[in-house]
Amino acid sequence: MTDAAIEVEGLTKRFGDVVALGGIDFSVPTRSVFGLLGPNGAGKTTAIRILATVLEPDEGRASVLGRDVVRDPDGVRRVIGLAGQYAAVDPNLTGRENLRLIGLLTQMSSTDISPRAAALLGRFDLTDAADRPAKTYSGGMRRRLDIAAALMPRPPVLFLDEPTTGLDLYSRNELWDMIRELVEEGTTVLLTTQYLEEADRLAQRIAVVDQGRVIANDAPSVLKAQLGNTVAEMGFEDDTGAERARELLARAHPAEREGSIVRLSTNEGPRVLIGVLRELDGAGLSPSTLTVHEPSLDDVFLKLTGRHAESTETTTDQPAAGRRRRRRGAAA
Repeated sequence: MTDAAIEVEGLTKRFGDVVALGGIDFSVPTRSVFGLLGPNGAGKTTAIRILATVLEPDEGRASVLGRDVVRDPDGVRRVIGLAGQYAAVDPNLTGRENLRLIGLLTQMSSTDISPRAAALLGRFDLTDAADRPAKTYSGGMRRRLDIAAALMPRPPVLFLDEPTTGLDLYSRNELWDMIRELVEEGTTVLLTTQYLEEADRLAQRIAVVDQGRVIANDAPSVLKAQLGNTVAEMGFEDDTGAERARELLARAHPAEREGSIVRLSTNEGPRVLIGVLRELDGAGLSPSTLTVHEPSLDDVFLKLTGRHAESTETTTDQPAAGRRRRRRGAAA
């Protein structure tokens, strides 16, 4: 018996010649937040759609609370909630009507629907707006209503696909607090995000996905520790000077260049940095800027993929037609 709420093994999905998932593996412990981190097109949303039984994989297997997503899709839908990148509520219904509709679609007991809706409206600070049409809600209010709808049938597993896309910082922080409370109460959360800070602050474990493959899977602190305790970024006047500096430093240090920036990481920050600056000065290569900081998930992502994580607000890891047909897994 495993304590994993979600298990994924060799999951593969193609759209024509495009490989959205190239055989990914991961497991999600119960009562935890697991982050799928990666840029647009990495395969995060495709993985969520397979786990929510919206898509079938071409190869591999996946299960949610022991229910196979292909062999027992109805069983999976009974134990999950899904909130996608964009609020899926009906804008012409009130907040209360939206929640009641989800209760009916998920075949909740008629005596439970109204009390559950009222409790969630209160929990997500929507009571005062409960009887207003959702189209009058702000973006943050719609997103909270969307997550409340996913929670109507009390699912033990919640999929959040880019839940804070388009939200302001205040609304984002509010939603982070709500996610933490849900986990404390026993919910397992699988979170996809492009926001590095979001993954770092919420997830106990992160899988970094790039081009349909998992390229790292560990606790955020472990991933960052692999870079040492100090990251130094030195800016030069042009790319040519930066490349000369990188070649010089690379003889003794794992230095990398990104345009006119040379970056190196170390566990011996002050001593190494002093030596590096002396070495550069001796070669007539003085950096115009110098930034020193502790490793971040952006540094991890850059190290693993050769580029920074993106923070745009659209998804491209599925065909356009597929993006237009959004469906709530818990309401299926």
